[in-house]
Amino acid sequence: MKSTPHQIRTIVILLILSVTSLGAFAQVKHLVVVGVDGLSPDGILHAVAPNLKRLREQGAWTYHARGVMPTSSSPNWASMIMGAGPEQHGVTSNDWQPNKFDIAPIATGSGGIFPTIFGVLREQRPTAVMGVFHDWNDFGRLFERPAVNVIKDTDGPTNAVREAVAFWKDNPATFTFIHLDHVDHAGHEFGHGTPQYYASVVVADQLIGETVAGLRAAGMWEQTVLIVTADHGGKGKGHGGATMGEIEIPWIITGPGVRAGYEIKSPVSTCDTAATIAYLFKLKQPDVWIGRPVREAFTAPAN
Repeated sequence: MKSTPHQIRTIVILLILSVTSLGAFAQVKHLVVVGVDGLSPDGILHAVAPNLKRLREQGAWTYHARGVMPTSSSPNWASMIMGAGPEQHGVTSNDWQPNKFDIAPIATGSGGIFPTIFGVLREQRPTAVMGVFHDWNDFGRLFERPAVNVIKDTDGPTNAVREAVAFWKDNPATFTFIHLDHVDHAGHEFGHGTPQYYASVVVADQLIGETVAGLRAAGMWEQTVLIVTADHGGKGKGHGGATMGEIEIPWIITGPGVRAGYEIKSPVSTCDTAATIAYLFKLKQPDVWIGRPVREAFTAPAN
């Protein structure tokens, strides 16, 4: 049966869209995660945050992503980079150390801990360039340090961003993780939902703007996927409990192949961050990961 002219036009348009979308994913050479400790959706909604607004307009986002229980820092940062929950990776509290834990991981990777996106990327792309710039000292114990080219425990959030920007000038990194800690400090000292807390979100927004400017200056921006997210929210002057304010986190992604101005409707877990990074880099994720790529954020399959 012959195709009608209308059917032929439809097929051609679909092919063009498919090629265009696949071409966009082929442009992804760099991935950057900015993780803001203690950043709640409420913080973004009530702070003057033009850079985060711009990223939402350019990309896909949800204010209903979820962390894991308990809603404390180490279990959630670990879940973000390990693609699994405390039940799998064993990081159940801030007391966790690679050689000191209550629950053993169900599997260990190249670094002797549950496999993270850093170790997976190093194993499957040996020449990848990676950098970690973290404002919270304890973040540095959660990943396979030998897998990462440059690791800096910075003194303050501004230094974390500026060290990363300086790194990019000579190293167009494959994967960069930037950790900012000051919003969590404001939550603990003044309380979530206070003017001081919202002011700390304004600072985070400005630093995210510096991050984007640094990527542009390094000639990386057009080939970069940027993810902005958090480990947990908060309630009063703390977190760790079982409330929506503590477990819900923002998840914003922008870059080649990402839908523009799109609110993600499907459930998103912090475990999905590592899975999404692996998906974009076309890596085989470990079987022990439970995270899934956030495919709804993209205009077409990445592979």
